[in-house]
Amino acid sequence: MPLPRALLAAIVLPVIPLSLASEHIPLHSYRHRRQTIPSTLPGAWTSQGCVTDNVNGRALTGPNYASGSAMTIEACITFCDAQNNIFAGVEYSVNCGNSISGVGNGVAVSSTECNMPCSGNTLQPCGGPGRLNLFWSGDEPAPTAIAEIQDWDSLGCYSEGLNGQRTLTTGMGVQGAMTTEKCTAACFNGGFRLAGTEYSGECFCGNAILNGGAPAPTADCNMPCAGAPTQFCGGPARLNVYNYTGTALPAIPGGGGAVGGGNPAPATGLAAPWTYGGCWIDNAHGRAMPVGKGGAPAQTVQTCIAQCTADGYTLAGIEYAICGNTLVNGAVIAPDAQCNMACSGNATQACGGANRLSVYTSTGNVTALPVPAPQTTNLPGQWQYRGCLIEAVGKRIFDNQIIWPTNNSAVACMTQCAKFGFSASGTEYGQECYCGDATDVTANNGVWAPEAQCDTPCPGDPTHICGSGNRLTTYFWNGTINNWKKPANTGRVRGTVVVPLITTVGINNKVTFLEKHGTGFPNTTGAYELDISLAHNFSAAWREMHLKTDVFCAGSVILPDKAGRQINVGGWSLDSTFGVRLFTPNGVEGTNSTSDWEEDFNTLKLQRGRWYPTASVLANGTILVMGGQIGSNDKPEPSLELLPKPAGGSTVLQLPWLQRTDPNNLYPFIFILPSKNVFVVYYNEARILDPTTFQTVKELPNMPGAVNNFLGGRTYPLAGAAVPLPQRAPYTDPLEILVCGGSTEGGGQAIDNCVRSAPEAASPEWSIERMPSRRVMPNMVSMPDGTVMIMNGAFHGVAGFGLAEDPNLTAILYSPDEPKGSRFSILNSTIVARMYHSEATLLVDGRVLVSGSDPQTNFEDGTPRYPEEFRVEVYVPPYLSEGRTQPTYTLPAASKDWAYGGSYTITNVKLFHGTTTTMRVSLLAATSSTHGNTMGARTIFPAFKCNGATCTIIAPPNAGVSPPGWHMLFILDGPTPSFAKWVRIGGDPSNLGNWPNLPGFTLPGV
Repeated sequence: MPLPRALLAAIVLPVIPLSLASEHIPLHSYRHRRQTIPSTLPGAWTSQGCVTDNVNGRALTGPNYASGSAMTIEACITFCDAQNNIFAGVEYSVNCGNSISGVGNGVAVSSTECNMPCSGNTLQPCGGPGRLNLFWSGDEPAPTAIAEIQDWDSLGCYSEGLNGQRTLTTGMGVQGAMTTEKCTAACFNGGFRLAGTEYSGECFCGNAILNGGAPAPTADCNMPCAGAPTQFCGGPARLNVYNYTGTALPAIPGGGGAVGGGNPAPATGLAAPWTYGGCWIDNAHGRAMPVGKGGAPAQTVQTCIAQCTADGYTLAGIEYAICGNTLVNGAVIAPDAQCNMACSGNATQACGGANRLSVYTSTGNVTALPVPAPQTTNLPGQWQYRGCLIEAVGKRIFDNQIIWPTNNSAVACMTQCAKFGFSASGTEYGQECYCGDATDVTANNGVWAPEAQCDTPCPGDPTHICGSGNRLTTYFWNGTINNWKKPANTGRVRGTVVVPLITTVGINNKVTFLEKHGTGFPNTTGAYELDISLAHNFSAAWREMHLKTDVFCAGSVILPDKAGRQINVGGWSLDSTFGVRLFTPNGVEGTNSTSDWEEDFNTLKLQRGRWYPTASVLANGTILVMGGQIGSNDKPEPSLELLPKPAGGSTVLQLPWLQRTDPNNLYPFIFILPSKNVFVVYYNEARILDPTTFQTVKELPNMPGAVNNFLGGRTYPLAGAAVPLPQRAPYTDPLEILVCGGSTEGGGQAIDNCVRSAPEAASPEWSIERMPSRRVMPNMVSMPDGTVMIMNGAFHGVAGFGLAEDPNLTAILYSPDEPKGSRFSILNSTIVARMYHSEATLLVDGRVLVSGSDPQTNFEDGTPRYPEEFRVEVYVPPYLSEGRTQPTYTLPAASKDWAYGGSYTITNVKLFHGTTTTMRVSLLAATSSTHGNTMGARTIFPAFKCNGATCTIIAPPNAGVSPPGWHMLFILDGPTPSFAKWVRIGGDPSNLGNWPNLPGFTLPGV
């Protein structure tokens, strides 16, 4: 059974840092910071992004105030909320309002254009020049009919004319979405004294109320304006009419707005293949065509056809310009005589009539689809129709919104939701798709509405319904889409101490920690070694080591030389970015080692400076270094290079695909494939490289991101994690790669899925598996039993200082051999928030060492929200916490250095729960972990056979299956692993043991 949390907190190992945490004085002048919106805002307020302001006056014209020293997003929202305004915006000052004013204001732009830090919290953006960070309370303002606009007075709600005639006879186009102001301005410019808005997005002008138009009940004009939801713009066959009372109406030749003489008729002589398709009733059961283009002051049949042709439609309808490929909503044919309104740009042509459309076709056919209904049959998978759901007030029932203006349908939405592991699908406003879980309805107090209240056709399937305003056409998955297991035995946490950036378990079983040196605490040496076997004795457990340059965001890997040296490359700035540092682990557990880091920038350095690079050992034993930036927050270094560098030659190769995806490709994930080719994952892309020329062999499809953002990324700073999945003798199956978590640009919504692919399959694709929770900055640890531990990170944000919120403390376990949908188990939680600069690594006893966290996320008063973390935890996985005895074995000296395909013996095999017939053997490559990138990871289950207590293991066949290097060798008694012993596989094919032959470096030889 899992331990009670109080007990978990009590069993902390007494390991103390070399310098007490209270003595460490942080320096904050060299930090990797970006501004970000807080993940938690007051009440139900949400960010609406960065928008334009001051295009035509201020976007928010309500109450305002300014503060030169205490401005924060929270203060802005609190002020506007107290003024009962539903919008809050922060730029140079706080501005509030209940609507967005001014043409051109409120247009969404890139979040990077809101780049001015708040005076009260420099980690938050407070708009920018002509840019506003906009926030919304979730409340919908009650629309009203504007009583007066300058010299225009409201006459109230009017009916359309009788017998298909217009009350105001001239349709008028406006720029952008309709508002009352735009319509009155358009009619004024046309010389008309009367203006009327209809059906949310239409404007009509005239000089008299004609054709039997008459006052109608105010409640009949009930449709909010498309461009101003706080205003009413008429309704079906209803006009909000305004009368100009001023004296400055421009004189228009011919009296302005003359409809024209004679009897307008359908247009002839049109450019092929367009022909007349009849007069059709609009609004018999709703709008007859789906895509409105708006009117125009000089509308003709030809201009309408041109608009529809440009967007690829085969039908054009003229009342306003309306386009589509079919008529929808049960459109009904009408006599041609009822389409008798002259076009404003050609009085001889008929441009529809009151609720009548003159329809033209480019195919010779006009198809009228029936009145749409909810789709209840031919549903994909196990989906079932549930009903019409009322949207929640101030928030969404389902979190994940996707907008498909032209192709949304119930089936498309259900398919997308199921693909990403969601059990509820809802469509709203026709074009919006929402994914969530069926439990969200109860959790958000969802209420079901009569089915008739969902009445908007789907743009991608107009015979079926896709919700309506604040109504969701809802479907549930009938069955279990995610079988997330919650085992009774979930493991447990034990605690212990440095703020490491890079964690490595050496072949002496001791743990090397590297931390910021120069940009970190002034009394740190930057490097420490921890002997876990002495955890009870601080002074003996921790050994101080030394660095010469700053390893802040460097890369590390274990070399295949016979000493198992650790190499660290790159760093923070200047000389550090060129750094090449080597460490030889020595000594045994229980006694202090004596070796230290070796470095000489003047004699050994990279060819290019690199911050955030990745290091990997190739199949031929050379060292690949890839990517990064030339310095702290500087230009990209989109290249690779090789070590050792040959005398007199450069090994640098430019990589255009890294240049193109900058800055979202730092710390790329690198894996050696069984073909010996190199597989690289960067941003949301992946490709296979030839290991000699490094030219692209194959590009994989882009990795799926979030369910509602396909551009979600997986490498720093969007920061997911990746490991190779186990390979098993006889190694005929292609190697698979698992990539989990990450984030999205802008809002920083952490990704809640893993993707998995076999790059060398004939047609590789990415399979999506939803995780039990969102996670950015995860750490992934390959376990001896073939599972993968996923832990640490946050629910929201991106990697970097102060850029993430809400730590994810829950560990989960991924079992790759279980059926899809049943691979995740929810385990126990860690104790400490592990945010930016956190690590997790496998110890030789099968436990997981959890360390670090350097997020520098503060409260408004400057105190740390998540402190720089010196505590180190040891996570005890379920296979060790259920009370089983770990198996043991002996590794003879002759069996420590393996050639490919060789046979090697272990003796004294002792199992306490099973027999050798059920025993397993696993090999886990030595790794170095930083920023979620476990460099060098590999898991192999080799073939073996046993005779009594002696077992013979067959080494992997080649350097493609197992690149040369050191591995932990485990035996497993059921689920329970032994303590590991180290073996080297594949030798040292590039003779790294003789490199670098320079003063100051210790060479192990070959």
